[in-house]
Amino acid sequence: MSRRRIGFVYRLAAVIAKPFLIAVINRDWRGVENIPAEGGFITAVNHNSHLDPFCYAHFQYNTGRVPRFLAKAPLFKPPVVGWFMRGTGQIPVYRATTDAAQAFRAAVAAVNDGECVAFYPEGTLTRDPDGWPMTGKTGVARVALLTKAPVIPVAQWGANELLPPYSTRPRLFPRKTHQVLVGKPVDLDRFYDREPTAELLRQATDAIMADIAVLLGELRGETAPAERFDPRRHRKTAKAKGGKSGASAVDDADDAAE
Repeated sequence: MSRRRIGFVYRLAAVIAKPFLIAVINRDWRGVENIPAEGGFITAVNHNSHLDPFCYAHFQYNTGRVPRFLAKAPLFKPPVVGWFMRGTGQIPVYRATTDAAQAFRAAVAAVNDGECVAFYPEGTLTRDPDGWPMTGKTGVARVALLTKAPVIPVAQWGANELLPPYSTRPRLFPRKTHQVLVGKPVDLDRFYDREPTAELLRQATDAIMADIAVLLGELRGETAPAERFDPRRHRKTAKAKGGKSGASAVDDADDAAE
């Protein structure tokens, strides 16, 4: 996609958002060469701050291949925000309703039309106590296996230091840096042309999340944990102990059907 096809509303959003982002956070963006220059593709990105969608969109906008995010349907309701969401081509996700399949069909159509669709496979902010990617939901694998489009893993870090998860108070000083590391396409060849069973989709999703975790480890200078945090298992454990943690309650509200 060339910059000529970015569109007026996306450009307007960039004009509004970029000066603020440039003012509050530094940038260390690597792996841009792994963003396809043409054709449809998928990016799979970790999610650790309410600010990181804006930081990540800034990064990818600068590559010339603007992303279409899958976003919760309520974000499309406020008049101004909704206008920007629709005008920039974001895809509403209707969770646990009869309209839930619309997002899947829209994502497939966008990829087949040569666009980029950006997935947050975790479905919500990470609950991992150390900020590592959690287990992913299988929507990204479903679209990837149907379209056979490249899945580009992306790790990001730094927006969470500026605005920690579930916080409304930014930490402006010392100045933070938004780091992005883009990897090569995830190897999903072994999953193609097979019946998309729940187990197959889970394995494909795990392969995607594993690549994201390795990239995040490179950014952090650490080794990602061998086992990813599973919010469903955590929720069941909390319930078995006779209560529900605050994080578990949020999990219930945010959890999306696979």
